[in-house]
Amino acid sequence: MTAHQATAVRVGTGGPEEDRPEILEHIMGWVLVVVVAMLVTRVGLL
Repeated sequence: MTAHQATAVRVGTGGPEEDRPEILEHIMGWVLVVVVAMLVTRVGLL
C-alpha cells in the first residue's frame, strides 16, 4: 500500500467540522466555561 492509498482510505475521526461557523464554536466554548464556573462555585470548591 502506498502512502497515497493510505491517506485515501483514512476515515474521519469526528473532529471539528470545517463548515460550522466559528462564532458557534466560540459561543459553545464560553457556555462550557460558564457552566464549569457555576458548578465549581455551587459545589464550594472556590
